[in-house]
Amino acid sequence: MQLWFTWTVAAIVPGLVHLSLLPYVIYKIYPPHIKKSPDAVIHAQDKLKEMGDLKSEEWIMLVTFLMALLFWMFSESWGIEATTTAIFGISILLFTGVLDWKDVIKEHSAWETMLWFAPLLMMATFLTKFGMMSWFSDQMQASVSGFHWGQAFIILSLVYFYSHYGFASITARVTALYSAFLVTMIALGTPPMLAAMSLAILSNLAGTLTHFGTGSAPIFFGAGYVSVGDWWRLSFILSLLGLTVWGIVGGIWWKVLGYW
Repeated sequence: MQLWFTWTVAAIVPGLVHLSLLPYVIYKIYPPHIKKSPDAVIHAQDKLKEMGDLKSEEWIMLVTFLMALLFWMFSESWGIEATTTAIFGISILLFTGVLDWKDVIKEHSAWETMLWFAPLLMMATFLTKFGMMSWFSDQMQASVSGFHWGQAFIILSLVYFYSHYGFASITARVTALYSAFLVTMIALGTPPMLAAMSLAILSNLAGTLTHFGTGSAPIFFGAGYVSVGDWWRLSFILSLLGLTVWGIVGGIWWKVLGYW
């Protein structure tokens, strides 16, 4: 609880500023084709009336979803793998007739997500296993040795952030690079709390850089509304916004909190 509270206090001010700016910036650089839909509420209400009360299949779906969410939340303490939870949930829906196998194979976006995500995650895992990430960390440490801690902090933060272009999982990148970059920053004189919190925040912000950068990204990409080119172009622009907000607002806020 103490760690969660520390994270919340550190992120609340720059996070709210960033969150307030994101919709406006996205609206300006990637405006929607339909900007007004005054009849949307009425249309939604009519459709809800047509659907009527929840049916038994919908109740089963709701309960299964809540059960899966509960298992994922407490997977570590209960010893249940996330994959096991997913298979168990799908099995319930198939056995109860909420879904049939034809429904499953027609979910093209889900299969596309798996094909995007699984090989990239595997490649990132093997890069770590074969020592590529350790070599990369050593090279970065050698390249910034002798720099003032402030300069080294900025360089290492940017490299750590944009290195996520080569990862298909936030967890994989944290496992491979977080501790090495943290030790390097602190060894060069960066205040420990500033280094730890900055890398933690950057680990999350970089998840949207690519359409395979985190578990949810392939699902959004699979909907087919945004092309690969648009995703990469827009995410790079938004990454500059995020770095600016967290660098300025976050830097001032963390100075107030005494992190540096």
